[in-house]
Amino acid sequence: MENCKVVVAPLACGSKFSKDDRSADLDETYYRRLIGSLLYLSASRPNVMYATSLVSRFMHKPSETHLITTKRVLRYIKGTLSYGLKFCKVEKQELQSYYDSD
Repeated sequence: MENCKVVVAPLACGSKFSKDDRSADLDETYYRRLIGSLLYLSASRPNVMYATSLVSRFMHKPSETHLITTKRVLRYIKGTLSYGLKFCKVEKQELQSYYDSD
């Protein structure tokens, strides 16, 4: 994936996924490792959280279609390596909370 083409979005428009996908099954261990890496990364990259959540639904019996989509997320990450969260130091720390009481 080092020399892959980057994409501008982690998911293709109109992507449809199904557990009853008819494409070839693949090694669950390899797929689970990819998903685990994406889940770890999504802690600091919330822009890939939805796509990661979507592809993680198929860890029980992944197909070639699911792997292609997972690799698309990786291609998106390659194109956005400079993205991330920035936590700045502030002088006054203030805790805010909101609640709804009926």
